Amino acid sequence: MLTKSLVIRTSIRHSFAGDVPTTQIEGRLEFPTGIDKTFNVTTKITLNHGEYTTYSRKDGSFVIYDVVPGIHQLDIDSKSYHFPQVKIQILQDSMDLPKCLEYAYPGAPKRALKYPLVINPKGTYQYFEAKRGFSIFGLLRNPMVMMMLFSVGLMVAMPYMMEGLDPEEKARMKEQMKNQQDPSAMLTKMWGEMTGTGEEEAPRSKKERRRVKQS
Repeated sequence: MLTKSLVIRTSIRHSFAGDVPTTQIEGRLEFPTGIDKTFNVTTKITLNHGEYTTYSRKDGSFVIYDVVPGIHQLDIDSKSYHFPQVKIQILQDSMDLPKCLEYAYPGAPKRALKYPLVINPKGTYQYFEAKRGFSIFGLLRNPMVMMMLFSVGLMVAMPYMMEGLDPEEKARMKEQMKNQQDPSAMLTKMWGEMTGTGEEEAPRSKKERRRVKQS
């Protein structure tokens, strides 16, 4: 008995479903001039989030069959271009003339579309950042380049800075530059100045220290 009741219910549903009129939705994807349309074959078009699915032809046209009356949402799944979302209202009194509204993006104002649909892309998708060309200003922002330019400028300006110095100041600066080349001598001099011993008592290099130890 249970099996018979299930069969009867299923047949009743099919009979009611067969009484509902259906229509087809026709349209075409229109791309800007100069764009190769061969990839349009793989452009996926869905209705009501996948309830109906089709693919556009080589010329951009598409057809969705057996669509029942009601309000439907048409989406175009393109990996290269952003297409608007289209709301389609199909009434039983005017199955062949549905009302179509276009939304360029979520929250955008609606715009009426003529039927059959002609849908244009509203933008392109960029998955990678565009490669920047060579820029001298970008190179100057590099900290290493700035330090190198500062060092070169200091080396060029040093002789001009030393021209106005007294002989004693020149000798002192040359001595400081010499000590910078020999870190051990610079540390020895600093130690002598801190302890109050003269340069004679504080050896300046490792060789002098070895001589002092041997003696």
